[in-house]
Amino acid sequence: MIINEKTEKILELLEDDCMMSLEQMATLAGIEAAEAAALIDELKDKKIILKNRTVINWEKTDKEFVTAQIALNVVPQRGEGFDKIAERIYKFPEVQSLYLMAGQYDLLVTIGGKTMKEVAQFVANRLATLEFVTGTSTHFVLKKYKEQGVIFDDNEIDDRQVITL
Repeated sequence: MIINEKTEKILELLEDDCMMSLEQMATLAGIEAAEAAALIDELKDKKIILKNRTVINWEKTDKEFVTAQIALNVVPQRGEGFDKIAERIYKFPEVQSLYLMAGQYDLLVTIGGKTMKEVAQFVANRLATLEFVTGTSTHFVLKKYKEQGVIFDDNEIDDRQVITL
């Protein structure tokens, strides 16, 4: 699909704030709400818009949660490359994201679990044992500072000036 300026603006607005009202989005894109709605439906049909997501700071809750990134070295499948390997890995419910990489390792897997032990067991028992995996390197996320463009820091300084009359 060729993306024109209005379509790009709608996509950027949705990516920035999927909770924005249709009317606000249409106004900012310079189109009517009905046109924006039709455009969004078309983008969903063409699988350009895949899902609306909310970024949650789980550290502010009492939920136990650990995130880890696992670098994998794999042997590509003859005639299928990395795609079949990726498909097998992304079907695990623990897998949050999966990327084909250039550099020292082939795939980068982001997974979540309740504890470090649970994540370590997933890597040891489910990922590392796959016949095409030749090496793993697990990196636990200790703190998130920014995710999907959202800053998690509470220390934003409000530099607006007080106006008194």
